Amino acid sequence: MPKLSLIIPPHHLHRQHLLILCLLISATNAALASATASNYQRFKEAPQFYNFPTCPSIDTSGINDMCSDQAVHVATTLDAAYIRGSMAAIFSVLQHSSCPQNILFHFIASSNTDHNHLRQTISRSFPSLKFQIYPYDSSAASGLISTSIRSALDCPLNYARNYLANILPPCLRRVVYLDSDLVLVDDIAKLAATPLGDHSVLAAPEYCNANFTSYFTPTFWSNPTLSLTFAERKACYFNTGVMVIDLQRWREGDYTTKIIEWMELQKRMRIYELGSLPPFLLVFAGNIAPVDHRWNQHGLGGDNYRGLCRDLHPGPVSLLHWSGKGKPWVRLDANRPCPLDALWAPYDLLQTPFALES
Repeated sequence: MPKLSLIIPPHHLHRQHLLILCLLISATNAALASATASNYQRFKEAPQFYNFPTCPSIDTSGINDMCSDQAVHVATTLDAAYIRGSMAAIFSVLQHSSCPQNILFHFIASSNTDHNHLRQTISRSFPSLKFQIYPYDSSAASGLISTSIRSALDCPLNYARNYLANILPPCLRRVVYLDSDLVLVDDIAKLAATPLGDHSVLAAPEYCNANFTSYFTPTFWSNPTLSLTFAERKACYFNTGVMVIDLQRWREGDYTTKIIEWMELQKRMRIYELGSLPPFLLVFAGNIAPVDHRWNQHGLGGDNYRGLCRDLHPGPVSLLHWSGKGKPWVRLDANRPCPLDALWAPYDLLQTPFALES
């Protein structure tokens, strides 16, 4: 039997090759775009900001170069999911500071994260920024985390604020803790200078009109012992995304242990639903130093379920905070922004694919 040979006309073969080549290029570009979006976000270099002539000079050349009492110390977390928000927050802090070269950043990142990549990302956009990245071993916190009303709240890195006094250098006395989903439009030095009085460990804006009882379960309020927790305090809700913390007083009072004890009780009997916030309320509510509400216009991300658009609270604004489910970069990318997301956009340093090609 004669062998059959498959004969394809040359012009058909050329078209087939072109088709395969186009498919390969398309698939490769899609894969690269996906990788860039998910793992390799690139950010533009921010402008360089300089101190006013009246700013004090700080010494960052010694052995405790990250502990100067004359610097403004900012602590925040870093991870891949929120790195875009973190970059915008850093940019906003520097842009509105009178003494930007006197701001020292203390970044907390999970110990299993690529710290070199995070360091390079920060340094490319902010070449002169003084910062340190500290590893956070989330294993201890992971065993204490209870499921909450939104899965994002269960991320172990959300609980790093519980351990700040242990993670940061012992020589560091005071720090401003900031979430990653906010921008400042005022000088952070004003917030950092908040007086803590003789005894307060932390300062934050309080919201005494909020329904405080809703932050805890009926199990908590029906328990004759637990319900007396706030008996001798005028306890009000405060948001833990913006806090001024005296780390020395925190260490002396061993407040990390106090927070952990409430988390351990939560594992045995469900006394709250909302992630890392309630233990802070249980330990500190009613005993914190006040901060003007302008320093945390929070809730701009909507509630924890749908993330609907919200308006600003009445009054002046120094800090915009997209707490809640909706994040401005996600809504902007989806072409479904809320009106106030336009106030975050100018601080977005993400390089678009077009900018990368240019």
